[in-house]
This record gives sequence, C-alpha cells and structure tokens, in this order.
Amino acid sequence: MNEILAIWAEWIKPSAGLPTVQWSILLALAAAAGHLVNRYTGLPKVIGYSVVGAFAGLAGFTGAVWPLQGIGLFLLELGVAVVLFEAGGRIPLRWFRHNPMVLVQSLAESTLTFILVHWVLGRMGVREVVAESLALLAMAASPAVLSRVVMDTRAAGPVTERAMVLSTLSTLYALTLCSARAGMMPRGEAGLSSTLYPVLVVLGLSVVVGAVLALTLRTALRVMSPTSENTAILLLALIAAGAALAANFGGSAPLAALLGGMLLKQLNPRPWSWPRQMGTASSMLTMLMFVLVSVVAAQADWSRPVAGLVLALIIGRMLAKIVGVALGNVGSGASWKQALWVGCAMSPMSSVALLLVSQYAAASGPLGRQIASVALPAILLMEVLGAVLATVAIYRAGESSKPWAPLTRGPSTGPVHEP
Repeated sequence: MNEILAIWAEWIKPSAGLPTVQWSILLALAAAAGHLVNRYTGLPKVIGYSVVGAFAGLAGFTGAVWPLQGIGLFLLELGVAVVLFEAGGRIPLRWFRHNPMVLVQSLAESTLTFILVHWVLGRMGVREVVAESLALLAMAASPAVLSRVVMDTRAAGPVTERAMVLSTLSTLYALTLCSARAGMMPRGEAGLSSTLYPVLVVLGLSVVVGAVLALTLRTALRVMSPTSENTAILLLALIAAGAALAANFGGSAPLAALLGGMLLKQLNPRPWSWPRQMGTASSMLTMLMFVLVSVVAAQADWSRPVAGLVLALIIGRMLAKIVGVALGNVGSGASWKQALWVGCAMSPMSSVALLLVSQYAAASGPLGRQIASVALPAILLMEVLGAVLATVAIYRAGESSKPWAPLTRGPSTGPVHEP
C-alpha cells in the first residue's frame, strides 16, 4: 500500500495535502460500510467504521502514526470530550442519593476489574508496573461505543440506562487514575499508593475546567435557545477550548468535559436535547474517532506471545465486569438477569482506552511500548466484539424498539431505513 501511495503522491498534489484526501476517502468508505453493516445485519454502524479502519491500518495506512501526537491526538481528545460531555449530562447526581447502591455497584465492578486483571497478568509473568497500568485501563468501559449501539438499536430501559451510567463512571475512575499514573512514570515505578497526590491534582484541575465550562454554558443557555445552531457552535467551541486548556495545565481533557456535563446537568436540570446541527457535527467527529482508533490499534504487534496476554486481559475483564455488577446488584433495584445484561453491555473498549495508552507512551517510551503491545490489540478486538455483545445484551433485555433479524428469525418485509 505504501508503494501505491508513493506513486499517487507523484501525480496528485491537492491544495490541502495528500493526507487530507486519504482521510476523506477513508471516512467515506467507513460511512458506507457502517450503513451496510447496520442495514443488512442489524449490528451497529460502529462495527463498519472499525472494520474499515482496521483494514486500512493492517494495509499500512500512514495517516495515523503511533504514538499519537499533534492534530491526531487533539482530534481524539476532542472526540472523546464531546462524547463524555454528553454522557455526563445524562447523569443526575440526585439518583445516587435515592439509590446509592448504583454507586456501590459501579465501585464494585471497577475495583474487581482492576484486581482480577492485575492478578491474571501478574500470574502470566507481566512486569508489575505494566500489569498495574493495563488493569487500570481495563476498568474503563466505552460510553462512545455504547451510545452508538443504543442509538442504532433505538434502545431505552433500565438496562440501557444502568449500563450507560456505569460505563461513564468507570471511565471517570480510569481517566483520573491513569492520568495520575502516567504522570508518575518518569519518576520511577512507584506503586499505586504513591499516586494519591497526582490523583488529587488531575481531579482538581479537571474539576476547575469542567466547572468553568458548565457555568459558561449555563449562562449562555439563559439568553440563547438550546435549539439554536449558534448554541451548538458555542458548545463545541467551548469543549474544544476546555480540552486544550485542561491537558495543557496538567488535568485531563476528557475528564474535564465529563465533569462539565455532570455539573451542567445539576445547574440546568431541565431536559434539553442537543441541536440537530450539533448532532451532525458530533456524529462526524465520532466516526472519525472510531476510524482513528482502529487504524492505530491495527498497527500493533500481533505476535503469538502477545495473543495470550490479550486473551487473558479480555476474558478477565469481561468476567470481572459481569461478576462485579452482580455483586453490587443487591438493593440496586435491578433483577439478576438485568445485571447480567448490564455487565455484558459494559464490555466495549475504544477511544478512551487508546487515549490513556497514548498518555502512557508519551510519559515513558519503554514502558509505554510494553503497555501498548497488549492494550492496542485488546482495544481493537473489544471495539468490535464489545459492540456485538452490547447489541445482543440490549436485544435480550427487550429494550430495543427495532427488531433484529438474527433474533426474530423472520424475513425482512421491506427495506430497512435508518432512524
């Protein structure tokens, strides 16, 4: 593929540069693949995006080089920040006061995931600091993948809402701990207990940026209509500015956006939907994010020794998520069957995990390479497999208003239209 691109570059010289043309074509192919996958299999479009990106990465696409830096890293941060801002805006903190067992359930599944993955990797001879870092990564579910699955399946119900909340909270924990752990790596292999001060620094700075973002948007909503395209532009611009500032001052850009969305929900409790214009921009940015993740992750070392570690991480993580949700299910208001489907719906990994791996790689080259060698293949596999498992969980829970042919076993009576 590199030879073809070299020949292509000799006779085509676009004004915006050859990488712009390559990414434009790749995104067009991803959009078409996502539509076809959703139409003919009923699976979410994100699978089509990921498959196209994976093929491009395996074929030697040079538009995204690992470790991420510059505009590629910023676009990933921005995409994650937009998704997490929206996810944070769906969490009413009053819910935890009325049903505190949901928070206990979240802490149980995240803690068990860290413990089990760390223990499994340690038993397989993985270096302590690498096993610890991978276990922290494994805590994070993917609100980005799950939100796309929910959108494509038109799902609504207690399993869907519980899975989104728990995925968002697990991401909050992972962003805080991993960002702090990455900051400690250049100082040596200090244990997790030595990261308390860095955790407070990351969390404090992110809270400040998130609060400024929420207060600014709350002020804007007093004089601007939530359905105005100007409000949508203001929202996206402020999230982008917050993402750049949080990372520059030592905080976490996605964490600041997540906390900003949660704070805005409390300051502006009236439900307000994102404008249609913001939805289109967000969808484009999200698709770019999924393709970027799969392109980068496909460039990992897919050797046989790494395969065993990847499978161990994936199996241990999935088991811990399901068991952890079940352990915290007592008194949470959900049935045991619903707890099973919630645990399955939390299996995806995607952009948040890749962003955290990128932080590890920037903090320590040698350790970052060891972490990435296991994390990148796991991210790519769980971006695709996790989306399938989340789809099955939602349909089995009976919360989708869109029939799925593999479950109904009935022939299609007409063309399938997108929502």
